[in-house]
Amino acid sequence: MIVIKKVKELTSIVGEKKKAGLSIGLVPTMGYLHEGHLTLAKKAREENDVVIMSIFVNPLQFGPNEDFESYPRDFERDQKLAEEAGVDILFAPEPNEMYPKPSMIVMNVVERTDRLCGEKRPGHFDGVVTVVTKLFHLAQPNRAYFGLKDAQQVAVINGLVESLNFPLEVIGVETVREENGLAKSSRNVYLTPTERQLAPHIYQALKAGRALAEQGEKDAEKVINETIAHLNEHTGAEIDYVELLSFPELTPVQTIKGQVILATAVKYSNARLIDNIIFECE
Repeated sequence: MIVIKKVKELTSIVGEKKKAGLSIGLVPTMGYLHEGHLTLAKKAREENDVVIMSIFVNPLQFGPNEDFESYPRDFERDQKLAEEAGVDILFAPEPNEMYPKPSMIVMNVVERTDRLCGEKRPGHFDGVVTVVTKLFHLAQPNRAYFGLKDAQQVAVINGLVESLNFPLEVIGVETVREENGLAKSSRNVYLTPTERQLAPHIYQALKAGRALAEQGEKDAEKVINETIAHLNEHTGAEIDYVELLSFPELTPVQTIKGQVILATAVKYSNARLIDNIIFECE
């Protein structure tokens, strides 16, 4: 595995790989790797000749009161884990390498962002599509891999690729969970021991909502209320939201039909956790 920190070096190597007719899989991350990220890398390894992972804590997607400075970082550990997962090229630029001067073009996402986390994070997905667009141009991947734990991000990036005709495939990979069901997240390190015991009930609450729908309940509000009741009773967390939406369009539904997402965000003392279940009903 080689580590690259400069844009020109990456584009030079990518040019050589493309000229040789090799396929490229891209795994964009913000580092502090966990099993979820490594699952993306391993899937990319299975499906491509060359695997590029980026580690870049993107300042554009953090709001003024969010945790950019305190976002966990451990590059030496990440480098070792990436190599073990089969990554060929680790691209780890500094912010001034990705954004050497103010951009004359500003990207603005106008759909799929007014629900879920996007509703309370104005500008967040503008920052996401900006950095992802740059990474797509630099790495020229045939396939790009994203975890479905952040399903809204996957929906937005799918829309980006469709809208701008990027010649690549977006691969959404199922959420990687701990044995107790808790979704793997870089922010889990902020949970207290007690919160760690309670947090697996987030997934249990989502499963309770899905079970109600799969038993024939078509009223979205009743499924949402079932999920909320379980969260309130078992998680010990403050509920930020519980929503049931079409997927990937992320539009509200009253009657459950077709592919939908049941998603939640909850707040603990030092961590905000998200999770979701995507399922289909006739």
